[in-house]
Amino acid sequence: MFNLIRRDAILQKRQLFVFMPFILFFIVMNSDPAFIFLVASIFIPFNAYAYDEKAETNILLNSLPYTRKQIIASRYLGAIVYMGLSIGVSSIALFVLDKPFTITDVAIGSSLFLAFVALTFPLFYIFKGSITVVILITFIVLSGAAPPLVTFLAEQLPTITDFIVSLSTPALYMGVASVIVLLYAVSWSITTVIYQRKAF
Repeated sequence: MFNLIRRDAILQKRQLFVFMPFILFFIVMNSDPAFIFLVASIFIPFNAYAYDEKAETNILLNSLPYTRKQIIASRYLGAIVYMGLSIGVSSIALFVLDKPFTITDVAIGSSLFLAFVALTFPLFYIFKGSITVVILITFIVLSGAAPPLVTFLAEQLPTITDFIVSLSTPALYMGVASVIVLLYAVSWSITTVIYQRKAF
């Protein structure tokens, strides 16, 4: 299964040369560090899906000595591995360019990435066609709409807002982490079921 995770990096070695300029662009534009960590994490896993979608790689993968559970597991575990590497590279770039960031930025960026993966990975196996493009366009739109939407929901749902504000910082972090882990696990299970029933 490690070879399946490594395959994504090998297939995209040319695109990896785009990765650093891509990250540097957001750093130079003074984007929020959490957002930089998020977009950096998205780069490799979603490029891998776009490649597989175009080349219909799943037909080849299913002819190899891997179970369908292992193929999906490599996707979800690979997303975590590449998220860690991407955040590491982005952190070094931010440090070298003297751009401040905190562990909270890392936590927010990684949490948003894992939530985005959990919500979108099942869609790759439900829909055929250029779903990757649709998902990335949706991500861009939501990135712009998220701050006003959060403000609007906070104003409309004062009870929930007051409850969240009343929580201690450790309790809030633990609560968010638990929800993200649960969401990721449920998504992994759903995608596995979908993939096992899918005909290629």
